[in-house]
Amino acid sequence: MTFETRDCIDLPIHNLHPRPQLCRSRWQSLNGNWRFFFDHEERFSRPSDITNWPLTIEVPFAPECKRSGVADTGFHKVCWYEREFDWEPVPGERLLLHFGAADYAAKVWVNDRYMGLHEGGYTPFSFDVSSVLVGGRKQKVTVRVEDDPHDLAKPRGKQDWQLEPHSIWYPRTTGIWQTVWVEPVPDVYIDRVRWTPHLERWEIGFEAFLAGGTADDVHLRLKLTVGGQILAHDMYQTILGEVHRRIALSDPGIDDFRNELLWSPEKPTLMRAELQLWRQGQCIDQVHSYTALRSVSIQHGDFLLNGRPYYLRLILDQGYWPDSLMTAPDDEAFKRDIDLVKAMGFNGVRKHQKIEDPQFLFWADVKGLLVWEEMPSAYRFTHDGVERLCREWIDVIDRDFSHPCIVTWVPFNESWGVPDLSEKAAHRSCVQALYHLTKTLDPSRPVVGNDGWESTATDIIGIHDYDNRPEGLLERYGPALTVGDILSRRSPAGRLLTVEGYAPSNQPIMLTEFGGIAFAPKDRESSGLVKAWGYGVSNSLREFQKKYAALIATIHELKVFRGFCYTQLTDTFQEANGLLYADRTPKFAIADIASVTRGHPEERSEISLEEPQPQSQVLASAPH
Repeated sequence: MTFETRDCIDLPIHNLHPRPQLCRSRWQSLNGNWRFFFDHEERFSRPSDITNWPLTIEVPFAPECKRSGVADTGFHKVCWYEREFDWEPVPGERLLLHFGAADYAAKVWVNDRYMGLHEGGYTPFSFDVSSVLVGGRKQKVTVRVEDDPHDLAKPRGKQDWQLEPHSIWYPRTTGIWQTVWVEPVPDVYIDRVRWTPHLERWEIGFEAFLAGGTADDVHLRLKLTVGGQILAHDMYQTILGEVHRRIALSDPGIDDFRNELLWSPEKPTLMRAELQLWRQGQCIDQVHSYTALRSVSIQHGDFLLNGRPYYLRLILDQGYWPDSLMTAPDDEAFKRDIDLVKAMGFNGVRKHQKIEDPQFLFWADVKGLLVWEEMPSAYRFTHDGVERLCREWIDVIDRDFSHPCIVTWVPFNESWGVPDLSEKAAHRSCVQALYHLTKTLDPSRPVVGNDGWESTATDIIGIHDYDNRPEGLLERYGPALTVGDILSRRSPAGRLLTVEGYAPSNQPIMLTEFGGIAFAPKDRESSGLVKAWGYGVSNSLREFQKKYAALIATIHELKVFRGFCYTQLTDTFQEANGLLYADRTPKFAIADIASVTRGHPEERSEISLEEPQPQSQVLASAPH
């Protein structure tokens, strides 16, 4: 019994769809040129107030970036968008207007009729616009986005509040930055699905939620296949517009056969799902989805994937591009990044301070890349800030729950937004509350309550340590020290690794940020792509390679760690500490990076100083 991964999913449907886990064949992108302007004085409150549109912007690129055609990096609190699109209303059919993400608070009108407000810069939102469509095909959508650049109490991640990017913060992203699209659906339709693998029982949990009109006489048909082989083909009665079932799979018993069906970075087997709604003998709605059978858990100080200890080799991925900021420049960009990460010997990424586009998660599912998903931080602790953080984090988990690639949730990073974690009970309670909220919404994955230091509720103790001296790491985490010794010390940043009174209970320990070695040749520095800043600086390529090799070798030697996350994947604006330049060119031979990352430096007897290859050559020759 063997399964070909590429046959497990209908790539032509899923790989371009803005919502890859719930695809319909009919949908229309509204990306492209929109009318646009900045409303600095906040003069306008409705579309009819506006008589002049001085600018054009290319959606979904933010106005701060070059790809948008605006390239204005100043402070902008309010901006407006408008465009027409062709759509002829059809009796009995609804039209949904979807936004992948707009930062931060978006009001939407269609044909000058107000549809609603959405708050949250990283999560999707939709409106049923059927009732406001007009005849004659031409429909108009208008969007007002408010994004106060100085508001530090909203989840903003790495977006700078100063005019020019400083330290570890980057240019702002204002307004629409993910795909806008419309989708026709029937009067009753499949609104969302949720997949939960139960490896211990050899089952897949399935939930479907309907929307629209009355669904009392509607049935849902599910066909689950892998590699052309049918795993399940069932019909369910919907009850109160929902379906909740556990799909028992035929357990082949023998490990060789069982392993063929399991999802992992080494063999990312996906199951294709075809879902149909039936009423009175007619199929009224059909969507495509997918899932996978895999488990992640913590046991006896180990991170387990599919019930076996699994060593994590992660790299910090901030998800920025020089000319398009947080929006990928094209449909192939996510695939290229994932291919490069795997070619360099890593088995996962920690998506840092960004909720990534679903297309990235789709390709991570398909290609087999583990993902730690981390909530973008706010920087002030206020009642409003906590409320906004909780609301958006719930939306994040709801959106991404079914992706097999996601193996860890991270609601806080380095006490950002809870700066007095050690001193104030309210800050500790906030982290503990988000930890338990996350475990309530998703008990199937580990949660890192606060990555970096000051752990107070967590399944994994993550340590951030940017000491570039191997001897310094050996001194703090070497075999002469017990776990108690390590956790009772302060980190190099001066923070306690665990909050006083918190007693860890055999959680795995991982070095979840380290390295940060900057290297930028003078020609790249002078071109304006980067400025050579990092947590450590190398003055030559040879020095950079040697430092990377020495640090990774030391980490592999430190058996207290059950995984690591190196900083970082690419140079990102003023931070020149990537293994890749900002344009994704490797800084040195990718085979050398891979052998060091995997812990097999003997595979390359000498450090090579060959010229970096173009991406196409790198990926064609890279080990997989």
